[in-house]
Amino acid sequence: MKVLVTGATGFVGPAVANAIVDAGHEVRVLVRKPGAWKEAGIRCQEAAEGDVTDLASLRKAAQGIEVVVHLVAIRQGKPEQFQRVMVGGTRNLIAAANEVGVRRFVLMSALGVTEETKDLVPYYNAKWTMEQDLERSALEHVIFRPSFIFAREGGILPTFLKMARLSPFTAIMGSGEQRIQPIWLDDVGAYFAQAIDDAEAARRTFELGGPDVVTWNELWERIRETLGIRRRPTLHMPIGLMRVPAAVTERLPGDIPLTRDLLTMLEKSDSVVSNEGAAETFQIRPVPLDEQLRRAAG
Repeated sequence: MKVLVTGATGFVGPAVANAIVDAGHEVRVLVRKPGAWKEAGIRCQEAAEGDVTDLASLRKAAQGIEVVVHLVAIRQGKPEQFQRVMVGGTRNLIAAANEVGVRRFVLMSALGVTEETKDLVPYYNAKWTMEQDLERSALEHVIFRPSFIFAREGGILPTFLKMARLSPFTAIMGSGEQRIQPIWLDDVGAYFAQAIDDAEAARRTFELGGPDVVTWNELWERIRETLGIRRRPTLHMPIGLMRVPAAVTERLPGDIPLTRDLLTMLEKSDSVVSNEGAAETFQIRPVPLDEQLRRAAG
C-alpha cells in the first residue's frame, strides 16, 4: 500500500511513519523543509515538499497514494491559526485525496473531543470540525483519539521526569484527582499501522489509551517511585492560580507544555477511554504505565 503521512516530523509522526514502513507499506511524507524527514529519523521511501495550507502542493503530494495518514495539528496559537492550519488544512487534504482517488483517510484526533466539549478551547473545536468534515466526505476513514502520549523523548513526560528530579516539591494541578490513561508512543504507531488496511476499522472512531488508568496524584507517585526519589512535599496548585504563569509561557516560542487551554482541558474532563473498541478491533497489547516510566527514565 502506498501511504502519504502528513505531520510526520512532529512528536508522534516519526513513530507512526516508521511503524507503517515496518508493516510493509511504501511511505511518502509531506515536509515543509527539504531533508526534515532525515533529521527526524524517518525511514520513508519518498518525501514531498508542501504544506497543508497549500492545496496545489497537496494535489501533487497525493498523486498515486492509496491511504492518507493526517497528523498535522498545533497546540497553541490564535483561533484563526487553528482554523487555517487544522481545519483549512484538513479540508484541503480531503479535497486533494478525493481528486486523486485515495482509498482511505486515517485521522489523528484527541481523546476528550466530543460535541459537548468542542467549544471549550480552539484545539478541541478544530479537532471536532476535522472529524466532522472527514465523516461527511466520500472517503473511507478511520479516526483515532489518543490520550496523553508518553515517550522517552518529546511530549510531556520528559518534562515531568525533569521536574521530579530537580524540584524540592511536587506541584500538581488542582486536586490531582482527575484521571488520565497514558499510552506509549510506539503503541500509537502500531494502531496507525494496522489501520492502513484493516477492514474492520473502516468508518469508525477509536479512543486510544494504555492499560492503566491513574489520577494525577497516582501518576506523580509512580514517577517518584520509578526515579527512586524519597517522598517530597506535594503542593496542589489551584488551576486559577496556574493560569497566570501559563499566560506567560504560552507566548514563548516552541511547543510549550503549559498553556491556559491545556489547563481548561484538564479541569473540565478526565482523559480516559470510554469503550473497548480499539482493543477488540486491533488486538494490540499496550505497554503498562510502570514500564512506560521505566523506559523514559532509563
